[in-house]
Amino acid sequence: MPKMAGTLAKFEPQPVLEGPTLLLRPMQAADKNDLAAAASDPLIWAGHPATERWRPEVFGPYFEALLAHGDSLVAIDRASARIIGTSRFYTTDDDPGTPSIGYTFLVRSHWGGGTNFEMKSLMFAHAFRWSNVIWLHIDPVNIRSQTATGRLGAVHAHDAMLDFGAGPGLRQCWKLTQAAWQAVRARWA
Repeated sequence: MPKMAGTLAKFEPQPVLEGPTLLLRPMQAADKNDLAAAASDPLIWAGHPATERWRPEVFGPYFEALLAHGDSLVAIDRASARIIGTSRFYTTDDDPGTPSIGYTFLVRSHWGGGTNFEMKSLMFAHAFRWSNVIWLHIDPVNIRSQTATGRLGAVHAHDAMLDFGAGPGLRQCWKLTQAAWQAVRARWA
């Protein structure tokens, strides 16, 4: 699983970010059960390459890997104080000086509204303090993530063989510039 590169040494990969309805904070070992409960819906993973991640025996090692990297955030619904998903900052070997955002999932009750937009808004604002470009990497079969990423202003720039911890695999590399993000934010305002 990719980690934050040394060229972003001053980048804080685990900030506390607060929005109107979300709190993003560093993932902790104590979050395992709550995050596993959030991930336990098979329909969350139906269009994802890791279709079995809802199973505890599959989610457990995934959680431990995220925790070990020290760059993952949990998403907490501020109204209920419930963990509703996760996302993380990382870099890849093909562009180690540029932040990437991914490994995102949300409970289905938070699909189709503004939750993903708010989560990404908070993370983009943080990452754009260090770079004018952010990368998002998506498995070619994950149409839902591709659609959501396009709505955020990112464009499919190229495909690359990247290793996210389970061996090299083809990933779509979506590029978001600060200018494109500003245009999307202006439309949502």
